[in-house]
Amino acid sequence: MHIHILGICGTFMGGIALIAQHAGHKVTGSDQNVYPPMSDELQKAGIEIYQGYGAEQLDSKPDLIVVGNVMKRGMPVIERMLNERFNYVSGPGFLEEHYLRQKTVLAVSGTHGKTTTTAMLTWILEAAGLNPCFLVGGVPENFGYSARATDSEYFVIEADEYDCSFFDKRSKFVHYHPNVAIINNLEYDHADIFASVADIQKQFHQMVRIIPSEGTVIYPAHDANVQGVIDMGLWSHGLAVGADDCPYRFTLLAPDGSRFSLTDTSAPQGEQVYEVSLPCTGVHNAHNAFMAMLAAKRVGVDFTTSAQALQSFKMPKRRMELVGTIGDIHVYDDFAHHPTAIATTIDGLRQHLGPQKRIVCVFEPRSNSMKMGANREYLGAAFKEADEIFVYKPDIVHWDMSILQHDCPKPLHIVEHSTEELIAQVVKAVDEHTSVIVMSNGGFENVKGRLVEALQQRAAK
Repeated sequence: MHIHILGICGTFMGGIALIAQHAGHKVTGSDQNVYPPMSDELQKAGIEIYQGYGAEQLDSKPDLIVVGNVMKRGMPVIERMLNERFNYVSGPGFLEEHYLRQKTVLAVSGTHGKTTTTAMLTWILEAAGLNPCFLVGGVPENFGYSARATDSEYFVIEADEYDCSFFDKRSKFVHYHPNVAIINNLEYDHADIFASVADIQKQFHQMVRIIPSEGTVIYPAHDANVQGVIDMGLWSHGLAVGADDCPYRFTLLAPDGSRFSLTDTSAPQGEQVYEVSLPCTGVHNAHNAFMAMLAAKRVGVDFTTSAQALQSFKMPKRRMELVGTIGDIHVYDDFAHHPTAIATTIDGLRQHLGPQKRIVCVFEPRSNSMKMGANREYLGAAFKEADEIFVYKPDIVHWDMSILQHDCPKPLHIVEHSTEELIAQVVKAVDEHTSVIVMSNGGFENVKGRLVEALQQRAAK
């Protein structure tokens, strides 16, 4: 079958392309304004990509068109697709129909930590010899690609609450019918499609409603927004992490989150304690690993196997990815774009480095929520553990960013219009004992790479 994917270079749609190709289908697609890592991954796979959304790309008469949520009415390819009655489906709909209904699905949801937790869970199942199918909203470095189809019973999927397409406004995860679902956390996000936390909770509960009674929902007992979802009704097994009656306990063993213990009070042989070491920092990542271990346990993977797997886990690309070292200067690329994710990421690095090392943050407010100014009242304070912050203000952002300077206790600079000027200012602020975190959920005009080059040129003088 010839499958043509519209909006193919997003991490989710690119993952669908790889799954379809692995299954033996001919796959093509189209997109615009593409950027790594997905564009590189698709090119490596030999998938032909058309630039733009012209109607002529359908001259090849594909058997099925998979429509991404970036597509809109009025685009020439969409109008031809509808007028000529091509067979089409949303990305989540394609997965539901062709793959997920035949699998034991382990879905990882929540506002933060989805990609990392999904990658951790997938690697644990791989280490246990289960050869899982997976789709991760990034590139897990243990595999080098974001998705694959296998003959395994198990499918691990990042379960996003964003909508599916212009013709299907449900959250993606409603199509996944998970047997085991992690809800990591829940905060207000995606201001372009949700008016409130209550709107998001309704979508999460749509997923919870269709989990089998023999299935499991793993969630944090202390998160009031998640608890609100559970209170709407739960017909499956619930594992409330952190509750007094939870048989599993989490104890941090290192302030930077690189070590923790899991205590199992339900073991037949009596209380068992498992120590886990991670090759990454941040208390949030320790919690991500803990949740992944609990999900793996539900499909028969023992905690010893999980702990051993996590020792060799590699963070997905763009999750505190070290992209350059110049002497004692380290430049990291990170996907964080919500105040909570920003704060926990910086805190993890601060705990790891200690107070003596300088941290400089470079941030692009690129997500739809950030462009609209959602959560801006929390954004300035999110940078408090950094020493100096540079926020880029592109022309598309119209809200008053001076609130960030007022709310942030550290020097925060707003740089408008030019990434060249942004890089020049950052280079001046970086001394020989600095770690720089470049934060964006987009390409950011390759600021990270250009910054590394500029620092290398300075060092060579």
